[in-house]
Amino acid sequence: MPTDGAVSSSSGLIVSFGEMLIDFVPTVSGVSLAEAPGFLKAPGGAPANVAVAVARLGGKAAFVGKLGEDEFGRMLAGILEENGVSADGINFDQGARTALAFVTLRADGEREFMFYRNPSADMLLRPDELNLELITSAKVFHYGSISLIVEPCRSAHLEAMKAAKEAGALLSYDPNLRLPLWPSPEEAREQIMSIWDKAEVIKVSDVELEFLTGSDKIDDESALSLWHPNLKLLLVTLGEHGCRYYTKSFKGAVDAFRVKTVDTTGAGDAFVGALLCKIVDDQSVIEDEPRLREILKFANACGALSTTKKGAIPALPTESEALALLKRSTIIDKIMSWIFFWFVF
Repeated sequence: MPTDGAVSSSSGLIVSFGEMLIDFVPTVSGVSLAEAPGFLKAPGGAPANVAVAVARLGGKAAFVGKLGEDEFGRMLAGILEENGVSADGINFDQGARTALAFVTLRADGEREFMFYRNPSADMLLRPDELNLELITSAKVFHYGSISLIVEPCRSAHLEAMKAAKEAGALLSYDPNLRLPLWPSPEEAREQIMSIWDKAEVIKVSDVELEFLTGSDKIDDESALSLWHPNLKLLLVTLGEHGCRYYTKSFKGAVDAFRVKTVDTTGAGDAFVGALLCKIVDDQSVIEDEPRLREILKFANACGALSTTKKGAIPALPTESEALALLKRSTIIDKIMSWIFFWFVF
């Protein structure tokens, strides 16, 4: 395993299940949706973002979901293929449109969402439409919680997860909380936790940690209250403060990278994609803290780079871009250490 944070091309297949949609982001940063003078359309949807993140980093990725038989749906399928993601798991719905989401990061730092799903095609995926051959060939099966909100997609999600697990895949879960899509916060919490004990790798944000635990504390005790016996790795992302990690044997933190942030949409997905690329062919790294820290440093770099451009998929970094940031950071750290040494001693 390289020690410089490089991601070697993985041979194991990573399958992402769930929604893919069009994100509309304001042409001007720091405004509310109502104040935005215009919007740029960008492909998004957390599971699809992860699939493209994997492919951009040299991994083998596939996406399973449903799109509308419309211009946006065909465009999204084309974007997956252009990025090297297998579209063999995609279905198209004749009667429902591809989902749309308007998203902004306001000046006060709060993200604002407005969704158009009434219903959208992704909500209508049925269990009998699943490409089970593709799903059971996955070494890692990754999913979120939005596909749990309504039927028939919920049943399709549960069936796909069960098939992947029985075939020996590592189950990776990022709840990706979007409260406006749920009937109530209570329903969101209940359904998110309904499949919690099945996942072996879980990533939550600091906001999701607070929501799921009911605590306003972002600390080890709060995070470990979410631990379950089947879990191998729990990650809490902290935005500009990096991430914390928890395994059965150790825990710790990895710092973030300083970049000029433009749009944070998809940063967590870039992080997850980088992580899964690293562990898909050698899950033993989860039990090796020095190697895991290198992986998380790389994942943090990918997450940081994804915030420097507008949109989710358009901003996902390549391996060379991430390695360049790691190299710059190492050089800066050495210079700062040298300056500190000479001024102190």
